[in-house]
Amino acid sequence: MSWAIIGTWRMALEGIEKAAELLVNRGNSGDAVETAIKMVEDFPYYKSVGYGGLPNENGEVELDAAFMNGDTLSIGAVGGIKNFKNPISIAKKLSKEEFNCFLIGQGAEEYADKNGFERKNMLTDRAIIHYKNRLKETADKRLTPYKGHDTVGIVSLDLNDSMACGTSTSGLFMKKRGRLGDSPLVGSGFYVDSEIGGAVATGLGEDIMKGCISYEIVRLMGEGCSPQEAADKAVFKLNNILVDRRKKSGDISVVCINNRGEFGAATNAEGFSFVVATEKLSLTAYVCSVKDNKTIYEVATEEWMDNYMKKRTAPLKLK
Repeated sequence: MSWAIIGTWRMALEGIEKAAELLVNRGNSGDAVETAIKMVEDFPYYKSVGYGGLPNENGEVELDAAFMNGDTLSIGAVGGIKNFKNPISIAKKLSKEEFNCFLIGQGAEEYADKNGFERKNMLTDRAIIHYKNRLKETADKRLTPYKGHDTVGIVSLDLNDSMACGTSTSGLFMKKRGRLGDSPLVGSGFYVDSEIGGAVATGLGEDIMKGCISYEIVRLMGEGCSPQEAADKAVFKLNNILVDRRKKSGDISVVCINNRGEFGAATNAEGFSFVVATEKLSLTAYVCSVKDNKTIYEVATEEWMDNYMKKRTAPLKLK
């Protein structure tokens, strides 16, 4: 038996550190996933998840989240939910429902309210500054309102050989009201099977959805690929298909672990980072690069780590 946990982006580090303590002490994989993601959702300087997440084009924060139990294959998900803290916890609760396990908008909010989840205005003053500055940029420079966006995704394996995964995001900045990406969609943004492994994705949801990439990675692991082989094969196959048929591909990044605690990560974009901790590897953040349809990653330097947080916590002013 072994334990492992992996997450997308440097922003997952503190949550994974806390979740790893649970796993070491025989906590279950589902609680580890929820713990890690909640810490990202609660940190106001991460502008792509939870409190402090950037709004849609109408200035509203719409949140998406999903949870999957790898033992039972049960899923729970919410889409476009507003004014509720910790959507990952709502999604985890929904995964225990036999029916109506994926709720969106007002229906998700009614469910959250009836089940005692905390209401909270998720739009921060800092996010409002980002929003107003982007409005000005798009008006003055005729720029597209959309910018890259980062979903937090976590996959976990516990000492009882059970696996779980989850995702949480505020979605594409300046998106249309009601827009959903891959994050709450089973098979696209997430998938886990305790008998094989699990994967989660981040990047441009509109393109990730075209490949059902998380399921594809788990399928490849089930056929004997290592996590790294499965991640690279899935990412670059989808990337190359999109480039061939549509002349371009959005950012596609994934992380995965198998049921032995081995991990992999892949991306078609420079600068993707991820965090992993296992029974054999202490908490480590990696930064990725791409060469010849392969993903290369190196341990993040102290300078890189410092710059990451400085950039996200730097003071903002209206332009």
